[in-house]
Amino acid sequence: MNDLINGLVVMTPTSIDITGYSSPTPVGTIQPDGSVTFSQLLTLSLNGVFTSDYDNYMIVLRGNTNLGYPFNYQRLRVSGTDNLTTSSYTSQYISADSTSSSASRTASSRWQTLPMGNNYKSGFVQYVFGPYLTQSTAMRNVSAAAQSGGTMHDVAGTHDQSTSYDGITFITQSATYLMFGRITVYGFNQ
Repeated sequence: MNDLINGLVVMTPTSIDITGYSSPTPVGTIQPDGSVTFSQLLTLSLNGVFTSDYDNYMIVLRGNTNLGYPFNYQRLRVSGTDNLTTSSYTSQYISADSTSSSASRTASSRWQTLPMGNNYKSGFVQYVFGPYLTQSTAMRNVSAAAQSGGTMHDVAGTHDQSTSYDGITFITQSATYLMFGRITVYGFNQ
């Protein structure tokens, strides 16, 4: 771990991988400030954002979709490949809007980080603890959206594989939803 730099440091991806349809054309661009802007995507993978310099990371996103639920799932990745181990990602979440609240738990081949809704002002802050370390990884994601008079989702999760990960993939709920927005990853020392 690099003890010379404290505070939040932007982790510019070494590369990104995107998927979408041929029309409209999917676009993902690494910006000069290290953030990534994107549109018309089904998946967005950020490579090289987790390194030996930092143990913990904060991810900030603002975004939406054309129809429904962006970034409903996430997977950790290494060397450009997602980890798909069955039941290795556990997600425990609570969700609340203007009329109801609910809670649930999943074990899957990806984290479930609840939806933000279509064409609404949406965003999240997520902490990822120890993804580059050769141990289990933990995360905490809090998202907000303007749907239903204001919706909040709070998710805590773990990934039980003792693997050093250098990236993360964001996946829409289904192939009918396309993602738009901007995302930035920050490394920090404790």
